[in-house]
Amino acid sequence: MSQFQSESCANTPIKVQRVFDSCSDRDCFSNVQIIMDGGELPSNITMVKSRCVRVSDICMTIEPVPFNRGFYSIDLTYTFRVELMAYERSCSSPVLLTGTAYTNKNVILYGGESNTKTFFSNGGHLGDTNACCETVNLPTAAVQVVDPITLEARIGTVCITENTAPTRTVIMTLGLFSVVELFRPVTVLVPTYAYTIPIKECHADTESPCAVFDKIRFPAEEFTTSGLPIDAINTTHTKECGCDSETEIDYITDRSTLE
Repeated sequence: MSQFQSESCANTPIKVQRVFDSCSDRDCFSNVQIIMDGGELPSNITMVKSRCVRVSDICMTIEPVPFNRGFYSIDLTYTFRVELMAYERSCSSPVLLTGTAYTNKNVILYGGESNTKTFFSNGGHLGDTNACCETVNLPTAAVQVVDPITLEARIGTVCITENTAPTRTVIMTLGLFSVVELFRPVTVLVPTYAYTIPIKECHADTESPCAVFDKIRFPAEEFTTSGLPIDAINTTHTKECGCDSETEIDYITDRSTLE
């Protein structure tokens, strides 16, 4: 990292996106119906396993909350792309199947108030006019997610519409971690320092590849089997006190790891 020398400090106005409110959540979406790309799950498939699930799109709509000024309701629609390993029977070669799923979520956050319209030289603008002298300037929502966790995948039958026959498909339970934010552009004052020439010199590593490799620490932990987690040890339940008492450990199937 470069090191800089500074002599003077001044407050400079800058335009930033201020986060007015945010929330984090862990959602468990159950009975998520997969819309298979091929239409219906083949009749010869008797078992499925999740290969990959990712969030491919998030649709967001923001509306002011009536009688609660400054708060906004955010409706989220998640689109999942799913890859499945389908089997005709146990130990048979799997077939790759793909599909799409949708889930919904709603949150209410504080987003501040603004009755102004802003126009930019590039043609963009902020704020819309619904009626004469009535400006609605909504905040901007952002959603951060990580790849979902597949908690369950099973074969079932569902009715796509009321007038159609039941269709074989895959029904999943997904776990999703997310962070939702509401922000607006604001002008703030920040301290700034005069830029000076960095004191760190630029140089390139001219050593041979083998010399660089010799400096890397040997990854001993990669060759060592991990021991019993501390959390698992703390979940032990002893029926009786004494050296001869039997100890039961939750979530451990291989008791040889304790010996």
